[in-house]
Amino acid sequence: MRWLFLLLLVLNVVYYIWHQQEAPLRAKDVTPLSLYRGSQQDIRLLSEAADATHDKEKSTVASGSCLYLGGFSRQESLLLVGRRLGEMGVRFQSLQKDPVESSGYWVLVLPESQRLLDGLQLQNLSKEFNELKHKIMPCEGVAPAE
Repeated sequence: MRWLFLLLLVLNVVYYIWHQQEAPLRAKDVTPLSLYRGSQQDIRLLSEAADATHDKEKSTVASGSCLYLGGFSRQESLLLVGRRLGEMGVRFQSLQKDPVESSGYWVLVLPESQRLLDGLQLQNLSKEFNELKHKIMPCEGVAPAE
């Protein structure tokens, strides 16, 4: 029993020395929290949040992004959406269906009318028209054709 104890004691000493020979661990580099903070860090009042959404809409219009509504398989649905948008005072332009893509009929909401369609109104329109999809993509035709 004594030999077993001495063997375990020697193994522990060898293990301790071997473990000390490894490179010591360096402290982790901690990135300051201020680098992770963006505009989301501050507490905002609801009135300030409304101003931020208007600024976001203005930047969307200024960045050349357009709102596209559609994805309809039938032209009658496109006409109904066009009539509904006209009732809301939204200016739009109907896009012809591309026979190659066949992704459906789409409507381009003109940039000056995008502010009239907020998230709630888009959600109501999508409930009213089952096939309605909306995408924000770069406006086509901004650059001159070569």
